[in-house]
Amino acid sequence: MPFYVAAPVSTFDLSLTSGEEIPIEQRSPEEVTHVFGVPVAPENVSVANPAFDVTPARYVAAIICERGVARPPFEESLKRLAGK
Repeated sequence: MPFYVAAPVSTFDLSLTSGEEIPIEQRSPEEVTHVFGVPVAPENVSVANPAFDVTPARYVAAIICERGVARPPFEESLKRLAGK
């Protein structure tokens, strides 16, 4: 099953050489352990709550943005869409 990404050009960071360089914001554990302020998980449970994840490029069939569609190799197609 192909995997597609929809993202605005403003989110492309062509200075990075790998997705491993993308800083991932860790959100509040309470977003996972509470619903409407009511605890739904055991007290002191360990929680990881990343704001997003990074999908390895090898799994991405294409990236769709307002300027067109980028297909592998992304190093070339993203530069073209970003106008670089």
